[in-house]
Amino acid sequence: MDDELEDRVLYQTYATYMKFLSKIALGVPLNFTYMLRILRLYLTKPEVIICGLLFIVLIVYLHAVEVWGKDFVGRIQKTLGYSAKATKLLASYPDALITEQLHQASACFAIQGRRPGMEDRFIINENINKGTGIAVFAVFDGHAGDLAANYAKDALMKSVLAKIVDAHGILNGKEPENVAEKKSKPEEMDESNKENVAVDKNALSQRRSSFRKSYSSFTEDCIQKGNCKKAPEPDIYNLNALCRPLTKESLLGQNSNSQKAERPPILDAKCYIEGGKINYGKLLTDEVLVADYDLLQLAKKSRNVSGTTALIAVLDGTKLVVANVGDSRGVMCDAKGNAIPLSFDHKPQQVREKKRIEEAGGFVAFNGVWRVAGILATSRAMGDYPLKDKNLVIAEPDILTFNLADHKPMFIILASDGLWDTFSNEEAVSFIKKRLDEPYFGAKSLTMQSYYRGSVDNISVLVVVFKNGTFRVGSSASD
Repeated sequence: MDDELEDRVLYQTYATYMKFLSKIALGVPLNFTYMLRILRLYLTKPEVIICGLLFIVLIVYLHAVEVWGKDFVGRIQKTLGYSAKATKLLASYPDALITEQLHQASACFAIQGRRPGMEDRFIINENINKGTGIAVFAVFDGHAGDLAANYAKDALMKSVLAKIVDAHGILNGKEPENVAEKKSKPEEMDESNKENVAVDKNALSQRRSSFRKSYSSFTEDCIQKGNCKKAPEPDIYNLNALCRPLTKESLLGQNSNSQKAERPPILDAKCYIEGGKINYGKLLTDEVLVADYDLLQLAKKSRNVSGTTALIAVLDGTKLVVANVGDSRGVMCDAKGNAIPLSFDHKPQQVREKKRIEEAGGFVAFNGVWRVAGILATSRAMGDYPLKDKNLVIAEPDILTFNLADHKPMFIILASDGLWDTFSNEEAVSFIKKRLDEPYFGAKSLTMQSYYRGSVDNISVLVVVFKNGTFRVGSSASD
């Protein structure tokens, strides 16, 4: 009897399920009251409730394991000093395509990446002249060749460092070397009038002497009388003076009627001292413009169309001054872990830049990305003489000054756009913050992670770490 009853129950259950499925298959409106009754019947069973709770616990556990696991694995990787992906990638990456430097409180890691050549350059000098206590860091991202980046690294930075040393010496009662040389050999210095500077060991001395004749009276007046008023800006900044239409010939520099711009004046180091302090913003701006002029003359003679961005950071005590030309970028991690921009990219589509370009007679066109005259993806750069012909591209840097005592930063990042193509400011800061104990303060891992994410450009990452709340870094070197 029991077996017969059981068979009848199974049959009715089976028949009920089949009717339910047939209604769904035929699209007949369902009886929701009947459905709720069935759900209540099954969901209120103890075994269903227990299984449901176990399933929820399992989901929560798996999520927690994933989070904890990542953190645990990350700690192991940090202890070993590398990540599995980066290690596997580096194992197959040619050493010849890697440039690296490690110092007491700063490091830079740069790779050629997926480009046919390496056009990035960088400078690390943690203590200029091993006695000033002033640190200088720079990143240059070249394009269309490495001439401009090499020139910026060699000639521009040598001049900047020398000018800072001279100004620092004046503040400490020391006579600058170039002033002493001028007083001892005035005739020899005045006879020098070379306007073209090559990228070699004599680049700095040639560039200084090239302008002595035409600006000797101005420089002498500045030295003797302290009259440091800058001469009127030359015609290179007159946008209305160059008004011929943009043509292929003008871009190639073949128009013989183009107006020759005057060389910006070279000021003595004394002129950059204001209120007992060095005006780094003015110093960097003047040095970049003079170096850009010299680079253009050199490039025109060799018909080299290369250019470069320039991101230069000067650290003097708690004062950080950043000069930026182009789309290399700096970012600072403050005491709270926030990402503070140290610079802003110069892009052609920006309202200010687009207006300047159009007023100069140029245009902005989309060619993969927004480009000046459909050619250059950055609106400011050193070099690029075809686009400088009409001031479509300029080299005037933006200057930002920071008081590190206010922000109390943990570290700063200076990098070429090869990094910023795959990382945001916040992502880069978060990434480095977890890897400050690594040999390169995380610069190596961040560079390789950017490459792993698909960056197609050269990638250079420079990290400066502020340890124990101090803002002075130690040793001295450059590459």
